[in-house]
Amino acid sequence: MKILDKITLVIFSVIILIISVLIALLMFGWVRFTTINLFFNDVIASAAITNTVLVISIICALLALRAIFFLGTTEGNNGDGILLENEAGKLLISKDTIENLVNSVAKGFQNTQSVTTKVIISQDNELKIYVTLMVLPNTVINELSMNLQTRIKEVVKKVADLEVKNIDIKIKNITTPDSKTEG
Repeated sequence: MKILDKITLVIFSVIILIISVLIALLMFGWVRFTTINLFFNDVIASAAITNTVLVISIICALLALRAIFFLGTTEGNNGDGILLENEAGKLLISKDTIENLVNSVAKGFQNTQSVTTKVIISQDNELKIYVTLMVLPNTVINELSMNLQTRIKEVVKKVADLEVKNIDIKIKNITTPDSKTEG
């Protein structure tokens, strides 16, 4: 989420909180409507405060319009994958496709048993890949993880023409060749 979107969300949340508290206070009878009316009349009486409130209201309205009509329109990333465009058209490479590709690469290594993959695509189309796997005994884990990270980056670049920002590997367990593994 971009900083302007976060600011918009915080401003909106604060305004809704204030309105909700005022309505609750009015409904329970802890504050009288005439008290709130007098407060707003005093605020409106001052020209400087009125102008400030007007500017803040206009900014909030513009931010609300931006959030309503333009939030969620990101180029290249629709949340389910990465959208690539060229002269001939568009191509959507889904997260599932990338996960399956990574799984096939990891299963190609001799000492891996069970592989699960999670792909995160940031707003800037950066790929972060999280691989969880079980390995056989006598596996040199550091060597396996370095080779796996390198190979995954190469294959994703070759097949999908995408750069991988980082690959995090978690060794879930060390298994025996004939033990049942999770899939």
